[in-house]
Amino acid sequence: MFGLIGHLTNLEHAQSVAQALGYPEYADQGLDFWCSAPPQIVDNIKVTSATGQVIEGRYVESCFLPEMLASRRIKAATRKILNAMAHAQKHGINITALGGFSSIIFENFKLDQIKRVRNLELDFSRFTTGNTHTAYVICRQVEQAAPNYGIDLSQATVAVCGATGDIGSAVCRWLGHHTGVKELLLVARNRERLDNLQTEIGMGKVMGLEDALPMADVVVWVASMPKGINIDQNTLKQPCLMVDGGYPKNLDSKFAYPGIHVLKGGIVEHSLDIDWRIMNIVAMDVPARQLFACFAESMLLEFEKWHTNFSWGRNQITLEKMEQIGAASVKHGFRPLLTT
Repeated sequence: MFGLIGHLTNLEHAQSVAQALGYPEYADQGLDFWCSAPPQIVDNIKVTSATGQVIEGRYVESCFLPEMLASRRIKAATRKILNAMAHAQKHGINITALGGFSSIIFENFKLDQIKRVRNLELDFSRFTTGNTHTAYVICRQVEQAAPNYGIDLSQATVAVCGATGDIGSAVCRWLGHHTGVKELLLVARNRERLDNLQTEIGMGKVMGLEDALPMADVVVWVASMPKGINIDQNTLKQPCLMVDGGYPKNLDSKFAYPGIHVLKGGIVEHSLDIDWRIMNIVAMDVPARQLFACFAESMLLEFEKWHTNFSWGRNQITLEKMEQIGAASVKHGFRPLLTT
């Protein structure tokens, strides 16, 4: 059995979803209540592979909300993720994906140092961030979508914003050595990590965001846009493909401009309908078939019986692991979303 640990986008969204899922006691409560609310299994899932194999899973709502970070309720946020992981493990789930902010909080606050939750010893081999599959899908989106807009990647400049993160560094490795783009621009906040990445992959130019964007034919966003920055869209190339790999997806409103094509990055579409309710509440265009690639990774690990933390730690994603999870993705009927 596979599991998915997720969360909702804000308090208002959480209240409306709670009502829709049959939890009226959550629907009219404020942030303090959600800080103390326990994790819940709110959906039972059945997925059929393109091979005919059928697996079952559970969706665990962590009750974490992004406002907890903004309001400095850091302890509540970390407790939410650990409690959701313990809840999944107690229910005998073999492999569970940490979706959205769950994996970010786990890594940034080094929650791997906390192995005991109440009377349960967390078995981290039962969990995956899903970042390997997400990075693979984003790269395939770039490769498959760029030609649709007249962009020849062998002659293109690609900027990766958030290049030093787990997903961003994997995307840089793939695009630089597997795809063979002409120019790779590395954009992130930490100069030391940027220099280390540049040395590791043996290519790429370290640049600031405002300098990199006007040069890029393709922009891969795997980091939030810095607050207060203003982008003159007249300075951007046309055509320009932007792959929005962040969460929540919001670049389509920021870059609504002729010649700029925004693709929802890290989203896959399954070849068959999935029996679940949960994707109806996260604004997927085809909720029966579309899902986050990180969630799909736990499904793939269950299909293949690879019950291990396939994606774990920072900057551990190799081209070999991306190819491995990519082959499984194709085998079981998942394909990158290519519609803008």
